Amino acid sequence: FILLVFLCVLLHEFGHALAARRYGIETPDITLLPIGGVARLEKMPDEPRQELVVAVAGPLVNVVIVGILWLGLGMPPLKVPHIFEPITGSIPQMLLRVNMALVLFNMIPAFPMDGGRVFRALLAMRMDYARATTLAATVGQGLAMFAGFWGFMNGQLMLTLIAVFIFFGAGNEAAMAQLKNATSGLRVSSAMVTNFGTLTRHSTLREAADLLLRTSQHEFPILEEDGRVAGLLTQEDLITGLRQHGAEAEAVLMMRIDVPAVHQSMLFDRAFTVMNRAKCSALPVIDSAGRLIGLFTKENVGEMIMVQSALADASRRLSVPA
Repeated sequence: FILLVFLCVLLHEFGHALAARRYGIETPDITLLPIGGVARLEKMPDEPRQELVVAVAGPLVNVVIVGILWLGLGMPPLKVPHIFEPITGSIPQMLLRVNMALVLFNMIPAFPMDGGRVFRALLAMRMDYARATTLAATVGQGLAMFAGFWGFMNGQLMLTLIAVFIFFGAGNEAAMAQLKNATSGLRVSSAMVTNFGTLTRHSTLREAADLLLRTSQHEFPILEEDGRVAGLLTQEDLITGLRQHGAEAEAVLMMRIDVPAVHQSMLFDRAFTVMNRAKCSALPVIDSAGRLIGLFTKENVGEMIMVQSALADASRRLSVPA
């Protein structure tokens, strides 16, 4: 039965992935979790109507499963499942109730559930994306606080944990929307670090450690003799290498070679998506000749958001008539 439940969750996530593919958005992976699943899309659609389709596609899969099971069971009366009631009956009956619960749970208008994205998409048809996300996130966090308080007062630990998950998920979604709004139209070249140190294939971990201590740099490009980027040594990998191999070991032993380089003209939010997909805190920035000219780091992303948000606030205040 548990395997069949996870199969239903997997089909739900495939619904999102297939709908996203219709708009040219790939899904690098699908992760199954104890409380559901996550289809990690390269990005969310820019058009609200497209986001609406992608968000609804997952629950629609469960609606189809409910319909098939309902017909197969002879069209019995449907009862809305209660979150705290034990699921009993035959396997098809239990699967019917589980899929009904999945539809209802996912359509709660709170991030990161599908209902939150549906709510945001509907709002974004009438207002700008950032404002729609902020409003949807605020509603989601309000619902999470109410559900968490109710669950805590009534001894429902699972509901409280889900509420915490929703609260922080809504906050993360709002932060991503702020990033997108603050960096709209900006290129990587506007936020890359241009004053940085590099290593060669013959550099040792001791040299990398010296750079780490003498500068504020945490990621170090390792270059080939012709100047091309061979890989990237992160602070975490440097410390691990010092512990495992000692200071005289070559830095290339610990460098990452799976870190993609981004062009200086790439859009800021696109580069941020690439960085998250690579699961790295920095990306090498290259020019049209393939030469390393900068570093695109998460630290600089945060600083760019603060600067752009401050400028936007100042612009709004100065534009208000006295």
